This record gives sequence, structure tokens and C-alpha cells, in this order.
Amino acid sequence: MVLFLTSFLIRLPFFFRDYIDRDESTFILMGQSWVDGHLPYTELWDLKPPVIFLFFAAIIYGFGKSFFAIRFFGVIIVALTAFFTYKIGETAHSKKIGLWSAIGCVLLLSLFGSLQGVMSEHICMLFFVPALYLLVHYEKLWAYCLAGLLLGLAVMSKLNIAYVVLVLCLYLLSLDYKEKKPWIGILHLAGLTLSFVLVGLLTLLPYYLHGQTEIWWNSVVMAPIEYSASQQNPIYKTAPFCIVVLAFLFFTWKRRLLNFKDRTVGILTFTVLGIILMFVLGGKVNGHYLIQFHPVFIVLFVEVVSQIKILESKKLLRYLPIVLLLLPMESYLEYANIIKHRWKQGTFYNGEGIDVPNYIIKNHIETKNILFLEYHIGYWVLGKTPPTVAATHPSNILREALFPYYKNPRVTGLEELHHIMETLKPQTVVTRKNRRVFDEQYEDANTYIDNYLENHYKLIETVGNANILQRLERF
Repeated sequence: MVLFLTSFLIRLPFFFRDYIDRDESTFILMGQSWVDGHLPYTELWDLKPPVIFLFFAAIIYGFGKSFFAIRFFGVIIVALTAFFTYKIGETAHSKKIGLWSAIGCVLLLSLFGSLQGVMSEHICMLFFVPALYLLVHYEKLWAYCLAGLLLGLAVMSKLNIAYVVLVLCLYLLSLDYKEKKPWIGILHLAGLTLSFVLVGLLTLLPYYLHGQTEIWWNSVVMAPIEYSASQQNPIYKTAPFCIVVLAFLFFTWKRRLLNFKDRTVGILTFTVLGIILMFVLGGKVNGHYLIQFHPVFIVLFVEVVSQIKILESKKLLRYLPIVLLLLPMESYLEYANIIKHRWKQGTFYNGEGIDVPNYIIKNHIETKNILFLEYHIGYWVLGKTPPTVAATHPSNILREALFPYYKNPRVTGLEELHHIMETLKPQTVVTRKNRRVFDEQYEDANTYIDNYLENHYKLIETVGNANILQRLERF
């Protein structure tokens, strides 16, 4: 209950914001499409496994179009993840270590940047951390089978965690080999693997029944491989993070602050090493990627910190409640924001993704043919869909390497953009004020869209940071 209340109070003011991260908006659109009767990747498309969209579809199906419901389930996800972090910490050392690890987990999964939203990494860890607890706490076949199901759901939520699962399985097998129980290890691994594969087959089943297995294969397996190959970043981008973590592990080993012969510590350590491998192969580390790192590493970190004598000083402990109260500063600022917005606008709900659709509806602006190049959660609020499959997430318009995997008839991103603007001719376009539509590396696309909007559209209103443009009648 403490973990739930902490998570709830930290995340509550963000229940009313239109969108916190563009990916979350895309997940909502994909979930709504599923509720409307379209399997993922058939009407709309995004580069994520299907369990993510199932999660959002289930909430929308049960509670309708509710930002509050989606964000509330985010609270439950964080609280449950933190609870199993507590159980792992308790198994590794003590209830005290478990409790501090769990509180740290809530804070790290809820603060800074886009973490107040419901990200794919949050959902992934909802399954991964309980699986890790089963593998840490039990050495029974049933636990491995159940862990396999949970790990399958984790991978079908965020594919990159598969690297971590592989490292973890190899380490578990090595433990049984060292204990001269190789056949038991093989049996355990077989149970885990069969359960893991079962989850993948269950996600394939709806497509098989509809004769669309190729769509599943291309979207869930082939497209991520292609995307990963096309997004190779220099290793130096992940090097600072990896060096710091590896230095921490080396220091704790050298000073004997952690017992690496202990089963729980060993499993956590190799899970951390698997996550480092995942980041290196992915080529980048950002705020919401670290959601996959925090619940595992925090247990090791708290156990080490608890051994630093100076931190046990009564004087320092007096300031700890103050520090904990100051950490959720983002939440306090957001509480002030929603209260101010409620006073001025008469509603807690805020943001251009809500205000722009409300303005459009109030002023009877064309919505039948509309394009959101920013704030695309507006499609959901208006009950509309993007003009093309590639436009589900605005950045996907230029991800031409992925076009073949959902049979997009256009070959290049510029061709897709030309098709949207010159063939479909959206009557209303929404962009962000004083910001280029696409990332800086897409200079040709930015030049084209800037010139096209300037010559064929007029600005009719600016709502917050959103520009609402309407097509000139002569075009």
C-alpha cells in the first residue's frame, strides 16, 4: 500500500496531461484501432510488439477514452514492479534493503522526462521483474515455467530485453552445471523456453486465424531487425554509462561489498551485464530506456550504500525525509500547473493534444481530412485516424527502411510525404510553433514541408504551442 500511494501521489498530476511522450500517444492510437476491430499492423502500424497494444486496448475497451484510466494503470504498473523489487531485495539481503530499493524504484520509474507516462519499458518491467523474482527465490520447475511466460510477455512488450533473457538463461544454466546438476538445469531451461515460446505463439494465433501470419512475422520480427541494423550508433554514445556501471561492479567486487557467489547477487549482476549488452547493441541510452535498468540495479546499489558507515550517522538520517520530499519536484510543479489550469479553463485536463481538438470542434473546422504533424494524440480525441499507415507516428513517415514490412506502396519517405500533402491534400494540418516538423538530419523533408505549408496553407489559430493551418481554397 505504501508503494501504491507513493506512486499514485507522484504520478497523479500527470493524469490530466494530453501526452507525455509521442510513443505513448502512438500506443493509444494502436490500442484504439484494436478495439475498433483491427489487429495491430493491419490498419495502423508501429515498431513495437503486440502486447503493448493489447495493454492499451484492454484499458480503452474497459474504460473508454480516458487519459485518467491509462495513467492510473501506470501507477499500478510502477507499484507492482517496485513490490517485486522489494521481494528481490528482501531475498538478496533483508526487508530493509528491499524497502529502500522499492522506494527508489518508484522514484526512478516516475520522475524525470517522459517517465510519468506509460512507456513500453514500464510494461516490459511489469513482467520482467516478477520473472526475475521467481528465478531468484525458487529453484523449482514450476517457477521456471511461470518465469518463462512472464519473460515471453516482457519480450513481446519490448524486444530488446531478449538480449537480457539470453544472458540470464546462460548464467542460470552455468549455476546448475557448477553444482553438478546439469540435467536439472537443462530441464529448468527447457520449461522456461517452452513457456517463453508459447507466449510468442499466442500473439501469432489471431493472425494465423485470419490468414495474416506474414504481417505478424514482418512486423514483430523482421522490421525490428531491420530498424536495429539501420540505427547503429557509435559505441562512444553508450560508453560513459557502461563504464560507470562496470566500474561500480568492479569496485564492489574488489572491496567485497557484494557476495558474488550468492545466487541472488549473481543473477542480479548478470542481469545488469545483459542490460549493458542490450544498450551497447542498441547504440544509445536515454531516459525511458533506463526504466529497464533501474529495478535491477537499485537492489545492488542499495545493498552497497547500506554498508557505508558515514551514511548511518544520525545527523545525516535527519535530512533524509527532507531529501525524499524534495525529489518529486516535477510533481509539485505539475500540481501547481493543473490547479492553475483548472482555475482559468474550468478543467484539469491540459495540453495542445486536448486544447487543439476542442478548438477544432468548437469552431467547426474540417476534421474529415486532418494531419497532425505534432500532438498526434489529437486523432484519438477527435475519433479520427492518421491519413496513411506510415503517419501513425509522425516520425514513421520518413522511416523508409520499414516501408516494405507493412507493404507501403511508396518507396521513400519524401514520396510518402508528397503523397500525403499532394494527393490526399489534408484540409487541416497541425504543427508545433517555432519548431521544424522533422529531426534536423532530414533536411530535404523539412525544406519540402516548410515550403509546401507556406504556399498552400494559412495559419488560422495558434493554440498554446500548436499552429492550426487550413488549406487555401485555390488548392
